[in-house]
Formats: sequence, C-alpha cells, structure tokens
Amino acid sequence: MALTPSNMLPLGTRAPEFNLINTVDGSMISLDDAKGIKGTIIMFICNHCPFVIHVNSELSQLAKDYNSKGINCIAISSNDAINYPEDAPDKMKENAIEHGFIFPYLYDETQAVAKAYDAACTPDFYVFDDELKLAYRGQFDSSRPGNEICVTGNDIRNVLENLLSDKPISENQKPSIGCNIKWK
Repeated sequence: MALTPSNMLPLGTRAPEFNLINTVDGSMISLDDAKGIKGTIIMFICNHCPFVIHVNSELSQLAKDYNSKGINCIAISSNDAINYPEDAPDKMKENAIEHGFIFPYLYDETQAVAKAYDAACTPDFYVFDDELKLAYRGQFDSSRPGNEICVTGNDIRNVLENLLSDKPISENQKPSIGCNIKWK
C-alpha cells in the first residue's frame, strides 16, 4: 500500500461539472443535481483501500449529520475496475448499502472527473461553498489505519461548522493521505 497525498487544488477553484452514474440506483447524477444549498463535499473513495475502509462508518455519519443543514455529500470512485474488480459498480452498490450511505456513490469510468479535480488518492476530500468554490481540500482527520487515533472527521467537521456560521476557513490545510487512484 503506497501512501499518496492529495494534490492541493487551489482554494477558490470552482467545482468541475460532471454527470456520472449512481451505482446505487442506476440514475445519472450531475453536480447540479446533488450539490447542497449551503455546501458540498465531494470525496473520491473506493471499496478496497484500507484508508477508506477505516473511515467509511464516519463518512456515513457525517452525511447524516449535515444533510439537514444544507450540506450534501457526493462520493466518486474513479479506480480502474478492470484491474481492481472489487471497485466495480456492482461492488460499489453493495458497499453503499452496507454502510448506509445516504449520498450518491458515483462511478467515474473514464477517470475524467478525477483528473478534473486533480484527485490523487483515496480518500480525497473537497469541500465547496454555496457558490461551488473550493473552501477546503485535505484530510478527513488525523486518524489512519493502525495509528490508534479515533476516526472523528474533525478536520472536515470544523470546516463545515465554519462554512455554516460564515466564519473564515483556515488556509492551513493538511493533505489527505491514502492509496493512489488506480489509473488505467
């Protein structure tokens, strides 16, 4: 397992548009369809990465905690499903159901969306404000598999609370670290 950090997309960048299949119900979902009224979390995840597996339950809880506050989550997997069949759309659906994801889990088969976001690893997190301008890109929290730090999502939760309270968000942001996206 190679440790890959996030590419730190410049703050203020507008969220790139997309239209991808939601593996849970087969519908096509665009950014406009799924964005939140007050903010949007876009996360690049997959099924097999130990770093994602480590945070899956808390990702589900985060979405449940903030959905009613106008913050929507969108998960995208861009991994090569041919060479990594555990990341295929049917397995994504199973994973979403197993973890109670209330957000769409989209499949980026061409990997064009990952490239547009300059995503590098799983998990890779982006928080956009109500105008779809990048306010945060970085780690979920300091927990990693095996480091004995509890998974809380504190880094993202703090950003979301500041976003909802119209408080400034620190530009001092730590990159996420995980497995590299499995490029074709």
